[in-house]
Amino acid sequence: LSGCDSGFGQATAQHLDIMGFQVFASVLDLQSPGAQELRRSCSPRLTLLQMDLTKTDDIQRVLQHIQAHTNSTGLWGLVNNAGFNDTIADAELSPLGKFRACMEVNFFGSLELTKGLLPLLRAAGGRIVTVSSPAGDMPFPCLAAYGASKAALSLLMDTFRSELQPWGIKVSLILPGYYKTGTTCDPAFWNLQKQQLLASLPQELLQAYGEDYVEEINQQFIQFMKVAVEDLSAVVNSITDGLLAANPAVRYYPGQGLGIMYFIHRYLPYFVRDLFLKGFFINPKLPRALRREHHNDAKK
Repeated sequence: LSGCDSGFGQATAQHLDIMGFQVFASVLDLQSPGAQELRRSCSPRLTLLQMDLTKTDDIQRVLQHIQAHTNSTGLWGLVNNAGFNDTIADAELSPLGKFRACMEVNFFGSLELTKGLLPLLRAAGGRIVTVSSPAGDMPFPCLAAYGASKAALSLLMDTFRSELQPWGIKVSLILPGYYKTGTTCDPAFWNLQKQQLLASLPQELLQAYGEDYVEEINQQFIQFMKVAVEDLSAVVNSITDGLLAANPAVRYYPGQGLGIMYFIHRYLPYFVRDLFLKGFFINPKLPRALRREHHNDAKK
């Protein structure tokens, strides 16, 4: 179970431990508050492992530990939960490095971990449950780096689902609504990211879009965070069902409003879909270079 420092990973590790399973829970930092909380609240069956999904050495160390402890039994389930995003901005304003960072954790890290554990999962005819995002299915404004990595992850898991069928391995995707997890709901964190983004932007882009454009996106996102759901149980229950149900769903959609969102996405014209996502999430103001007052100033 990856990404147990906070949020879905931490709540799922606690839930599975209470149910009596042997859980291998990975955290970025063994001394983090989340890791301490798991030590305090879980039974000795739970094993905490340090793993940064961007580091092959970390992944290999975790694989060796799990292999040594499950060789005789195989491994029943893998939960790919770790995820990363620290950019809220248009694709043009998001540095390439941010796209790479999202791909490293959300796609390549999960791919390497899954491939490494497949021999054990095949031995048990087990399960793979992966937390992706509706942002990987729809063009949410200002989420291109995160969304593109989740789109790649979702497609990868769909491919595994079809390829691993003969081995008896069932693969499920979880596409949660907006929940309060980790730093995702800390305005101070996002304000710092915004300052760093503004400082890194080329002058020409800053002129074209305007600093107030980036400020406005950030303000709207912080407003949106206030509706994040604190009760993570719907997601934890979906992950658990994916691991334990005789016939788990291929896709789970825990969270309110996702039904209408996917209906609009699948059946209505593009301009309606775009309008809906802007109304629901972030509706950026017009970039500075396209505003009427800017044109008037230029004429003068």
